[in-house]
Amino acid sequence: MGLKTPLYEAHVAAGAKVVDFGGWDMPLHYGSQLEEHHVVRQHAGLFDVSHMTVVDVTGSGAGAWLRRLLANDIARLKEAGKALYSCMLNDDGGVVDDLITYFLGPDRYRVVVNAATREKDLAWMREHTAGFEVEIEERPQLSMIAAQGPEARERAASVLDDTWRDQALALKPFYALEAGELFVARTGYTGEDGWEIVMPAAQAEDYWNRLVAAGIRPCGLGARDTLRLEAGMNLYGSDMDDATSPLEAGLGWTIAWQPEDRDFIGRSPLTEVRDNRNRMQFVGLVLEDKGVLRDHMRVVVDGIGEGEITSGGFSPTLQKSIAMARVPAGDYERAQVEVRNRLLNVRVVKIPFVRNGKAQIDI
Repeated sequence: MGLKTPLYEAHVAAGAKVVDFGGWDMPLHYGSQLEEHHVVRQHAGLFDVSHMTVVDVTGSGAGAWLRRLLANDIARLKEAGKALYSCMLNDDGGVVDDLITYFLGPDRYRVVVNAATREKDLAWMREHTAGFEVEIEERPQLSMIAAQGPEARERAASVLDDTWRDQALALKPFYALEAGELFVARTGYTGEDGWEIVMPAAQAEDYWNRLVAAGIRPCGLGARDTLRLEAGMNLYGSDMDDATSPLEAGLGWTIAWQPEDRDFIGRSPLTEVRDNRNRMQFVGLVLEDKGVLRDHMRVVVDGIGEGEITSGGFSPTLQKSIAMARVPAGDYERAQVEVRNRLLNVRVVKIPFVRNGKAQIDI
């Protein structure tokens, strides 16, 4: 038996298949992972993401501390509610975790980190507070629900108080709103529009039931994974980890190199990777033969070298097997993947595969 979110009983009552995920008992699906995937791409789906860790960071040195801690620069956050995606690196330039930081106001930030890395992340954060006036407060009394899909915001707005509804609907992507007891962010992990809503854990089941009543279908981790794969969104522990540079995980865009005097943790070894023209690259693969691409399969680039699939599976939207992979440097459009001792042909493409319900690659 693992940890349970406040919505566990609601999942069981709805007939969910429950599995272990990073020590949490979470719904894999509610009957059909495929239908749940399509409902998010076409309408609106609901995810319990209460296993994620919410951390509030305050103090006169909070901003300076985050500028040291993160590879991206929170100094870019000028407006209240603006969010920033970043990697938190170790001293070797590897990824401790990827996370989102929200600017709430002067000396106030909210950081959301992955469930499976909670203890490691909090320890790393606290280990690097020396010299900064900063307080780090984990918020286990909060829950989070994600409403995702082209109809999600419109449907989810029905659970908001009249005071906040219009402001929430007016949020731009990657912005959030403190709306009374709720925190509404226009973010997600599916490649679709939507909200991630943080609320008191004691109110989570009530909000979940109201969102379901508004026509948003419960969805499990299975659909969440195929949706994020199509969207080219990294999964920590698969696509990157403590030994992986963000530059070799397709996350170079999250690194703020300027100003040059900002000495964020991991900058020096990361600079060496940046200057290495032979570093591994992160690409998308589309299978052209029959089969399914899976994590850890060997990728062979003729005459150049070998790499490995980090995330792979079947794309319900494209009706193709797709993958993200770390492969040798070079400009090439074809490769092969070893599937059951056979080399199958794949096409090398730019990530993402799908965004906002539409294919981003030629199929």
